[in-house]
Amino acid sequence: MSSIFRKLFVSIFILLSCHQISFSQKRQLVVDKTEKPPKIDGVLDDDVWMLCHVATDFTQFRPGMGKKDSLQIATEVKMTYDDEAIYVGAFLKDDPKKIMRQYRSRDNFGQADFFAIILNPNNDGQNDTEFFVFSSGNQADALATPTNGEDFGWNAVWESKVNIVENGWIVEVKIPYRTLRFSNKGAKTWGVQFHRRFQRDNSQYTWNPIDVTKGSISLYHGEVHGIENIEPPLRLALYPFATTLFDDQTPNASLDFKLGMDVKYGISESFTLDATLIPDFSQVGFDNLALNLGPFEQVFTEQRQFFTEGVELFSKGNLFFSRRIGSAPINNIDLMDNEELLDFPEAVKLLNALKLSGRTSKGLGVGFLNAITEKAEATIQINPDGISVTETSQRKELVEPLSNYSVLVFDQQFNQNSSLSLVNTNVLRAGQFRDANVTGLIADISNKKNSFNLEAQAKLSMINAPEGRKTGFSSFVAARKTNGKFRASIDHSFADKKYDINDLGLLFRNNFNNFGIDLSYRTFQPTKRLNSFRVLSWLNYNRLATPNTFTGLQMGTAYFATTKRLLFFGGNVVFSPGTQFDYFEPRQEGRFFTFRNQLFTNFQISTNRNKKFAVSIVPEHTRFFDSRRKSQTFGIQIAPSLRPTENLSVSHRLQYRYIDKDQGFATTIDETIVFGERDRSLLDNVFSATYNFNELHFLNLNFRHNWDKVNYSKLFLLEQDGSLRSDSNTSLENLDPSPNINFSSWNFDLNYSWQFAPGSFVTLLYRNRALRRTSDSTASFKESLNALFSEDLNHLFSVRLQYFLDVNKIF
Repeated sequence: MSSIFRKLFVSIFILLSCHQISFSQKRQLVVDKTEKPPKIDGVLDDDVWMLCHVATDFTQFRPGMGKKDSLQIATEVKMTYDDEAIYVGAFLKDDPKKIMRQYRSRDNFGQADFFAIILNPNNDGQNDTEFFVFSSGNQADALATPTNGEDFGWNAVWESKVNIVENGWIVEVKIPYRTLRFSNKGAKTWGVQFHRRFQRDNSQYTWNPIDVTKGSISLYHGEVHGIENIEPPLRLALYPFATTLFDDQTPNASLDFKLGMDVKYGISESFTLDATLIPDFSQVGFDNLALNLGPFEQVFTEQRQFFTEGVELFSKGNLFFSRRIGSAPINNIDLMDNEELLDFPEAVKLLNALKLSGRTSKGLGVGFLNAITEKAEATIQINPDGISVTETSQRKELVEPLSNYSVLVFDQQFNQNSSLSLVNTNVLRAGQFRDANVTGLIADISNKKNSFNLEAQAKLSMINAPEGRKTGFSSFVAARKTNGKFRASIDHSFADKKYDINDLGLLFRNNFNNFGIDLSYRTFQPTKRLNSFRVLSWLNYNRLATPNTFTGLQMGTAYFATTKRLLFFGGNVVFSPGTQFDYFEPRQEGRFFTFRNQLFTNFQISTNRNKKFAVSIVPEHTRFFDSRRKSQTFGIQIAPSLRPTENLSVSHRLQYRYIDKDQGFATTIDETIVFGERDRSLLDNVFSATYNFNELHFLNLNFRHNWDKVNYSKLFLLEQDGSLRSDSNTSLENLDPSPNINFSSWNFDLNYSWQFAPGSFVTLLYRNRALRRTSDSTASFKESLNALFSEDLNHLFSVRLQYFLDVNKIF
């Protein structure tokens, strides 16, 4: 044994001697101001580049850590500035035949090498602005923080140019000050990092070495010295747009023409105001509708750019869910016996929205978002006996009043790795409607060694409704070991029965008192066969808050690995031992449904995506070791992708899941809860194709067909002890409507986009969709598909022109 340790010690000593890397040392780059800025043409022949200091000697941090680059792949970076912008020129040595350069749309990485510039003007180790330039010439940008990761919804207007040469490739970049937030008083030390990615082997190098065993990578930036006395221009950008829309399901099916404008205004050195004066989200994609048999609401991702861009501060505490703004009205309609609902609005119109956000040089972040929505009314038809139906036989009912939504955030950062936040969300509705207010205090604190993290949250919700006031409370606390190969955490989460944030947040359930333990192991250096490996295990013990009773226990293990040949594989095993108590499936307060010994397993394998053809396969299986429940789930997802050229990419995802003898809520009969045993088959088919003519023109095609069939075989009554009992008086024939379901949905999206100037786009769009739901659960796939397309397709045509105007260029 001693000889093994001796060999291990010698190996470690040799490794450290060879690399001689000090991860705590920050490299420095001195930059000088220029009177004549370089031309952004991908050719480093401007006089200013001849005089610049060079950042070179890059170090690998992925997949291994500490390996220096070689002369064949050396990177040389130069930087300068003037009163308008930061300029970066980089020469990236390589064999041009090995450079991967797939064309993709903005913020889509694809299979291409990239060079990245990470700037942190306040050098606080937490708030980065990232600019990526790909070997294809495409761009990506993001705002990044350790707590929320990278926000690629943020888009700035900046310039770059790429040039492939005989011994590598060249990047030139101009980053205007309007894209950054900083103080311009006196000399400043900026944090900076340069990344270089080799897609062919998924290796990544940085100028300042990174120690991935502890802390976030933003702590390992180098420093830029020499930026001083700059005079940034007025930060005012206008985005006027014009949209022509034809929707064949609107009244009279006529053309709709809209003019509007979005505004970005730097009200100070550190804060920016964003406003959408006349909102237009007509080109936002359709939601991927699916059949929802569960007790919780179906949720879709945000696609409106105003609510996806620059929302890092508003994400603190997970109290803000932007889809609530402009969603369906909150009021339901109580119809009389002689009334019929003619029209109920699907969504509420957004009148305007603005957000103010930024951070001072002392680390105080402030965010304020406000949006106003228009009132919405439903139309009800009155059908009195013996009287002819006319327009006077209709009435309107207010289902959503004029409403104001706001979010206010204060976030104080300190020690380059910690923060304390105060978050408030508020919804005010005109008239005697429901108002809501939620306040949260969030602490995220790490020690100086970045080896331990403590997170604590306390949240208070207050609802004012016509039926009275309701106040609820929630808390979360977690302690984590955050460095090294072995990591661990313990956490506790609590919410009482009255805690409710769903007017402007997203909460699937309240009334919980849960405990969790997590353990993980990961590698930071490649082994003989693997580039990386990670395994994690967890144990969750769950209770209700009121009454304080046990609801379930869950344990699981997951693993992920990548081989030297970039083959990815991983999987999960999750087991819920003993009796589990589900208090939500019955849809009735205080009632629960029990099941025992649920086991879920899946496995994923993905071939090297750098190849022209790649495929990912994910089989899954769920079963219950329970004599009362013989249910099993079999599923598989197959996702091939093809890249015949660097301009064209095609992908397909086919998912099939069959649930045999599933048990779940069916209906209620006179307050009696009825469950059913059902077979369910789900087929989800998604196809995508993209053709990029170059980095500025692309054509994109997407379609999705979802088919879900549920067929009940028997019914049960739910007992007080959570078990199911057969009842001869309860049969499928007696239920009206039938619980059987045949659900189909279709989305088709074809769009062309051309960036004809920086920040300026022309977008042509055609979409159609269809939706069908019946009780014909015996219909075949072909019959269901034919019936779906016999429905009236919703056709939508749209042309949008958006132009970027920098006010400094106008006057």
